[in-house]
Amino acid sequence: MMEANELKAVTVDKTVDARGTACPGPLLAAKKEIANISSGQVMEVLSADEGTKRDIPKWAQKKGHDYMGVIEEDGYFRIYLKKG
Repeated sequence: MMEANELKAVTVDKTVDARGTACPGPLLAAKKEIANISSGQVMEVLSADEGTKRDIPKWAQKKGHDYMGVIEEDGYFRIYLKKG
């Protein structure tokens, strides 16, 4: 897993803004949008839901994606993963 300062330097290929949805909305949005990027590309999921910090890493591991880490912003999270 990467540190926040390392994650900030990562080039993001796709941003999914799911801050307006509660669990499981952010995870469903991530599942839908990961299909729109190529293997090796990076997706950032924005979520205000605390559960997303647990759900996305579990889902990523199960599906063979690389969970890169999370940055805690003011009132929401930036969750990074690389498509497997």
